[in-house]
Amino acid sequence: MTGQETALAGAFPQATEAQWRALVERALKGASFETLVSRTYDGLSIGPLYAHAAGSPVPALRTNPGRWAILARVDVSDADAANRLALHDLDGGADGLHLVFAGAIGTYGGGLAGDDDDAIAHTLANVRLDYGIPITLDHSPRAPRAGAALMRLIDRRHIEPSLTRVSMGFDPLGAQARHGFAAEPWSQASKSFARDVRAAADAGYGYATAVADARVVHAAGGTESQELAFALSSALSYLRALADAGVDLDRARRLIAFRFSADADELLGVAKFRAARRLWSRVEEACGVNPMPTLVFAETAWRMMSRRDPWNNILRGTLAAFSAAVGGADAVSVLPFTQALGAPDEFARRLARDTQLVLQDEAHIDAVDDPTNGAGGFEALTNALCQRAWALFQEIEAEGGLAKALETGAFQARVAEAAALRVKNTARAKDKLIGANQFPDINEGALEVLAPYDAAAESVEPPEGGLRSAALAPHRLAEPFERLREESDAYFADTGRRPNIFLANLGSVAAFTSRANFAKNFFEAGGVEAVFGPESESTIEIVNAYRESGAKLACICSSDRVYGDAAETAALALKGAGAKIYLAGRPGELEERLRHAGVTEFIYAGCDMHGALRGALSEAK
Repeated sequence: MTGQETALAGAFPQATEAQWRALVERALKGASFETLVSRTYDGLSIGPLYAHAAGSPVPALRTNPGRWAILARVDVSDADAANRLALHDLDGGADGLHLVFAGAIGTYGGGLAGDDDDAIAHTLANVRLDYGIPITLDHSPRAPRAGAALMRLIDRRHIEPSLTRVSMGFDPLGAQARHGFAAEPWSQASKSFARDVRAAADAGYGYATAVADARVVHAAGGTESQELAFALSSALSYLRALADAGVDLDRARRLIAFRFSADADELLGVAKFRAARRLWSRVEEACGVNPMPTLVFAETAWRMMSRRDPWNNILRGTLAAFSAAVGGADAVSVLPFTQALGAPDEFARRLARDTQLVLQDEAHIDAVDDPTNGAGGFEALTNALCQRAWALFQEIEAEGGLAKALETGAFQARVAEAAALRVKNTARAKDKLIGANQFPDINEGALEVLAPYDAAAESVEPPEGGLRSAALAPHRLAEPFERLREESDAYFADTGRRPNIFLANLGSVAAFTSRANFAKNFFEAGGVEAVFGPESESTIEIVNAYRESGAKLACICSSDRVYGDAAETAALALKGAGAKIYLAGRPGELEERLRHAGVTEFIYAGCDMHGALRGALSEAK
């Protein structure tokens, strides 16, 4: 037989959606089909099944098809140390460097301190800029001379600027959004911006001279459509400024690039990067120029990083890098997995590089341009994101443009609303972070970094007389739980033991194991160590074990059936022994009786986890 004769496609009849629906309805056992539909923070629906769709009208194509550029962050304050790490990254497989200065949008606990000629020369010593490796600058108000210093360095090395891929990264609106101030109104600042961009472009630097950077929105807790609308309005503001300065529109749009955060949500991540290209093409058409692939940078997201059990950041970073690459990013920077702890060492930086090298050289993600083109789910989500982001973009423009929306605080208010809901969902573990609010390792060991996290590197002093507005401050979703864990660590350092809670397990192992494990993970996420009680049917034995544990808190764990038979008696006995009592599970009709017996709080999936842990940590000491 030939391969064609045994093709599986012809061996089985094609199933219909109606047949699939019938099977689903049977599996749901009366539950609504809507339980299978999830919704994003933009209110977009994501269904469980999609039919094949027509291809995207604007494929997510890189400016240079094929491999994306692997960028390594350079963000330690000492120039010589930064140079050593940069050369090690380039030797280890990185294609280029992302220079992050203190006070930049992408500053996370550290950054390059100097922006003079000497500091830039030391940072880039022995880096072969003449090879055309991508070098991107993260624009910072604290490093206003960095771009000019880099251009002078290239001139001293007698390198033709047009042969380089140096991104000056001018982004005044992004800096205004991040720090909450502008030195002067946009009517004047736009002229300064256009002058700087044009000067660099005239000198031969045409690679991402200006960058519309939406990472500030993502790190502040914004939605995907808010990121896209921000980037689109920012880029349009820059395009107008350049056009007003006499730069031809076709040339001006080639000087503008985009930068987005990529997080561990694959569906939304891929759709966001695809939507960005489609939306900008629509702006190009409206300006009367033929759309062309624009340069898009990606960096794995800050807000998903965790200080606790940071090994999980490797998995999150891998998903994020995959999503950015599939979505068509031209250059990707992966935050090392210890970034939230401080300056990453060479091992953490190596893993950040290798994550992308494996995706390229072993998984061959770069082999197909826009691989999700025509996939129903991705096309539907890309379309929905485009519609939502375009509507928000039009709102920003109707308010007078991005500079005006930032000045009045209208845009920041939208982001704050989404961020508040995100914080609430994380506190209830609806949004899960492994190692933080799910499956914590309360006895994890410390990891080494080159320097501790320095929050001062992120701040910028506002100038006198400047415009002030609300800042889009970055925050990580794990922070509230990390603060509880830090409080537990401090207590452990003082006393030699952790705040703890006794798990009063009722009935058989089969009856209590599920909820006992849930309770252990629940309390240890807040630094309250769980002490398992004995497997016993005797209330007396359970109470005696509670007294021996030295705990002030107890959590009753078992099945609903056992709760109906024995929870009330156990609660009365533990109350008599002086315990504050929790119960794992929803009480249902038993709530009044159990509260009367001494149960003060019920923990279950979807409850206010952080609030309960905050109280438990305080009472357990």
